[in-house]
Amino acid sequence: MDILTAIVTDVKYRMSLAIIRDLGEAGIRLISCHKESQDRSPPLGFYSKYTSERHILPMDGYEDALFNLCKSNSESGRLPALLPVGAATLSLLSTPETAQRFSDVCGLCIPSKEQLNLLNDKGRVSELAASLGIPVPSSYSPADFDTTDSFFAQIPLPCVVKPRWGEGLGLTAALRYVIAKTPEELKRSFETFTKLAGEYPLVQEYLPGDAGGCSVLAQNGTILRKICHRRVREYPVSGGPSTCCDSIIAPQLEEWCAGLADAVGLNGLAMFEFKGGADGQHRLLEVNPRVWGSYPLTRITKSGFSRAWFAASWNAGNPDAHVPLPPEPECRSRRMVFFPSDIAAAGGYLRRGKPGLALGAVADFLLPGVKDGLFEWRDMRPALRYLRSLFKR
Repeated sequence: MDILTAIVTDVKYRMSLAIIRDLGEAGIRLISCHKESQDRSPPLGFYSKYTSERHILPMDGYEDALFNLCKSNSESGRLPALLPVGAATLSLLSTPETAQRFSDVCGLCIPSKEQLNLLNDKGRVSELAASLGIPVPSSYSPADFDTTDSFFAQIPLPCVVKPRWGEGLGLTAALRYVIAKTPEELKRSFETFTKLAGEYPLVQEYLPGDAGGCSVLAQNGTILRKICHRRVREYPVSGGPSTCCDSIIAPQLEEWCAGLADAVGLNGLAMFEFKGGADGQHRLLEVNPRVWGSYPLTRITKSGFSRAWFAASWNAGNPDAHVPLPPEPECRSRRMVFFPSDIAAAGGYLRRGKPGLALGAVADFLLPGVKDGLFEWRDMRPALRYLRSLFKR
């Protein structure tokens, strides 16, 4: 029987552990790698008991080193599946020349460069979604007003100001947008993002409703896996990454995402972010065409994302040795938290006068049915290492 091998990149990110654990439990040989950095401590994925090999790849010559790692594991006639977790590695592998080069040494199921460029651009995503009948926030542009001053003075407030691709500018999640409550805040944030990006940012209506998303794995535009979630808490509480979320059943979101995936011929993973308006209607905010922060929820719900992504990638590199795509399991209702970020969120909600959300974080920490996105009794070392790094900081 052929040995099935997966190479997982960028394993310092905690979402990589869900992939490593899922595939390791399935008997797949796991090779974890990460690009060297100033932080010399081993990345989280190196501490998982499911990792068979660990490699730090040089910053200079990273592409060649990753290529050689794949090549050295394809000598048996079977190509490993390469699963890029980080956005930078994904962007590198998506270029036509690099994708063609790596097709000789590994199997890939990732978005093309054109798909990444489109889905990372909030403005283009909004235009495409609107053309497909998918609700999006109302947008405002200086071109719609007589003068720039009238634009700043007449926009309905509060509003949201954000660059078209904040991640590409190196901004953290909490800095990728501003909720402007006064004309002065609107003007200041508009000018700051314009200077930073070299183009006008998006200015959109503020949506006060629940936030959530629909995440998919697709191949040539066809959805292979899907999961929807509702955001419960976040940190920073002013608008940071999710610290607690629930898996939900949301047929309408699934339908919209299927339409978008089909329209772009999507390959690989993507998370579509939605937020509810004052009318209760969800609107599409943006798309993250990569492994997303709350990805561990796919493991907790046993949705089979990692195994399906591996199968699609493996089969792309080994057309004569296909592995079957696992059947899609029934969606499970589960809640996931990230401790200790969720406890930090509790403090933030208390300071903002929201004791209900704060008490909810404490209660979820004590409830056995609520699962942590990082800690697992069967594979404890990554979480212990993560906590140690927090204490050191």
